[in-house]
Order: sequence, then structure tokens, then C-alpha cells
Amino acid sequence: MINNLLSLLTYENIYLVANWGVIPFWFLLIFAPYHQLTNFFTQSIIPFLLLAIGYAYLSYLIYAEGNIFDGFELYYSLDGLYSMFANEALLLIFWLHFLAISLFAGAWIVRDSKKYFIPKIITIPSLILTYFTGPIGLVIYWFLRIFFAKKISFND
Repeated sequence: MINNLLSLLTYENIYLVANWGVIPFWFLLIFAPYHQLTNFFTQSIIPFLLLAIGYAYLSYLIYAEGNIFDGFELYYSLDGLYSMFANEALLLIFWLHFLAISLFAGAWIVRDSKKYFIPKIITIPSLILTYFTGPIGLVIYWFLRIFFAKKISFND
């Protein structure tokens, strides 16, 4: 039974489950940002716990394969980064990292927009951009937020 389950945990399957798995959370953030269900699922640890489980499993696989620093050339050069991402497990770990941080930023945008009474229609483009581009959506939200919060703050 456990071997059957583990045989399903291929890199491709983890990638597909993670990619499709975050979409319901994003739909909640975009279409029902202030609903209790959205608050329960996206403002809690739930999505991040699920992504962290995948992250931990992949980290274990890398560890079990031998040298955990094999191919870890993140800070050496762009070529080092490229060669590091040739390792599917490391590439997938960084993808899960991106999904988690983008979702966290999207959840923050919704919390913050509620705090400053920013209309949902204003936050939707920022949420979509945050889903696809991460920091760009967050910065665009920050610029829009200035008008509603009536202040510029770099550490709020």
C-alpha cells in the first residue's frame, strides 16, 4: 500500500498537484476575498502546510540520493543557477517555494485591502499579477494602496 502511494509521488505528479492545488486558493482570494471560507483556507497555515509537506518530501529525496550539496550552485553565477535547475528535485523545490511565497503575498493583499477598505475590483488585477509574476503584482498593489491608505509606508 505504501509502496503504491510512493510510486505516485513522482516529480511530475508533485508538480501537477502543486500547480493545480493552489488554483482554488487563488480563486477564493480573487472572487470571494472577504468570505469566511477564504479566510479559513487562505489566511491560515493550510495551503502552506501542504506545500511544505511536498517541500520536505523533496528535500528528503535529495538527502537520500547522497550529497545534498551536489549541484547547489545558487550563488556562484547565472550558469551555476542554470545547472542547479537541471536537477528536477531542486527545480521543483524552488517552484514550491515560489508558489508558497506568491500565495502568501496574495493572502496579505486581501488582508491589507480589507483593512483599508480597498474595493475588490481594485485588488483583482494585483492578485492576478501576483499569481503570475509575484513581486510585480505586489508592487502594483502597493501603489494602488497609497491612494486608499492616504500614506506611503515602506514597512507596513
